[in-house]
Amino acid sequence: MTIGRLAHSRPRGWGLYGAPATALLVAAQAALLLVALVSGGCASLPPLEPRTPSTALTETADTSLGKAVRAADPNREGESGIYALPQGRDAFAARIALARAAERSLDVQYYIWHADVTGLLLLQELWDAAERGVRVRLLIDDNGVKGLDPVIAVFDAHPNIEVRLYNPYANRGFKALGYITHFKRLNRRMHNKSFTADAQLTVVGGRNVGDEYFHAGEGTHFVDLDVVAAGRVAGEVGREFDTYWNSDSAYPADRIVGKPAPNGPAEVKARLAAVRASPEAAEYIQAVRETRLVELLRAHELPFDWSRVQLLFDPPGKTLGKPAKEDLLLADLKRAIGKPEQGLDIVSPYFVPGKDGTKTLSAYPEGGTRLRIVTNSLAATDVASVHSGYAKRRKDLLRSGTRLYELKPDAPAGHVKKVAGSSSASLHGKTFSIDRSRVWVGSFNLDQRSANLNTEMGVMIEDPRLAEAVSSWVDRTPQDVAYEVILDPGGRGIEWIEHTAQGEIRYHHEPKVGFLKRLLVKVIGWLPIEWML
Repeated sequence: MTIGRLAHSRPRGWGLYGAPATALLVAAQAALLLVALVSGGCASLPPLEPRTPSTALTETADTSLGKAVRAADPNREGESGIYALPQGRDAFAARIALARAAERSLDVQYYIWHADVTGLLLLQELWDAAERGVRVRLLIDDNGVKGLDPVIAVFDAHPNIEVRLYNPYANRGFKALGYITHFKRLNRRMHNKSFTADAQLTVVGGRNVGDEYFHAGEGTHFVDLDVVAAGRVAGEVGREFDTYWNSDSAYPADRIVGKPAPNGPAEVKARLAAVRASPEAAEYIQAVRETRLVELLRAHELPFDWSRVQLLFDPPGKTLGKPAKEDLLLADLKRAIGKPEQGLDIVSPYFVPGKDGTKTLSAYPEGGTRLRIVTNSLAATDVASVHSGYAKRRKDLLRSGTRLYELKPDAPAGHVKKVAGSSSASLHGKTFSIDRSRVWVGSFNLDQRSANLNTEMGVMIEDPRLAEAVSSWVDRTPQDVAYEVILDPGGRGIEWIEHTAQGEIRYHHEPKVGFLKRLLVKVIGWLPIEWML
């Protein structure tokens, strides 16, 4: 299957007019600064309408991708094909392949799109597709497009590309000013992630677009999971995209970032070309070409597992605080999980169950169902404040019989693949395995933000082989990539066990983290902010 200083100078009144004049001057400066902040924070969004609605192109069975999907398995009525993408380079290759194979449409929805090597390379692929006549719709949450406004303006001006920014900030120079007057709205983000070609194939899962998600460059790389989905569910993802694309929070990009500068197209093209010609990009592209996935794609032999797949997603009105709790994804996900008979394995990088969630989860092991949870250790997480919301719930979970594992920051190669100088790993994938027979893959973290603030999406897959693969990975985590978290013999404290070739190493505080960071997390845990973690 082809797939961005205030000068600290002494006030002029100093010595000539004395302290009162100085105080007045300082007060005046503070007042001016406050006016600037408030005026920036009060900046308003442009009118949403008029705006041209559009929907996914669905008559695409005669495209190359459509024919390839039917040829893969023509007798799977009501089912969808699934192929897992646990490795970052494979996940990048799949998106590139879909962009190149698309003949009519690309519908692309993300929370974060970095202006780095992989982010710009993928933008180049969208541009090339549009140049071939493919209709490209790009929907990005405005919280995740730092440094891309000029590029977005140029792309949106292309006749075959339309860009919309979801829940945008009116102030482009200093977005944080918007929180002064619009905190309730701006605190809610679109966290959904999908990449759909010709309504036939889609990539859904936990990855945003950026080097850390695709194992490119140096620094921390994320352990993540996406799936390529073929057939029926790809059309359902298209309808989900339409719901967000035509929602009250999706603004045409030109009304937010403006029209491109006269020299804008030339500068953007030069920027994209420079990235593609860089040694870093060349090395990465070559590594991607050598992945097993590319070989399978070239040979039209991508081995899909066909099964029933259910797409779940939050309504976009969640961004505006409209839907009732029973209409949110969390409620649907609870229903889809049902009552596991044997075991529930949860992988969630940002795990903040809260008081109610801890009670719900604890009921599983207390009722005889094995519950295992894999999340980030404090040393591995990229958001320490979130760890504070999890740490206060650990003892209650352990007392219920829950097994807790925390990813090590230096997980060994072979289980968390380290490439291009990466020295650390951080968990980012969000998946559940239910009774080793069904598996959830998506953008939903088991935290308060995903449950109540951000919009999310994902797929519930009835695939024992994939569910078994997730649970088998959890089986190996204590020995391979994670600390096992237990109560100390007295039951009052917590210990971390690291299994090594030389034997067990026990820690009596958060492993491989200094005292100041541990203290900071403890202090944050005292603050009444768990609701937005």
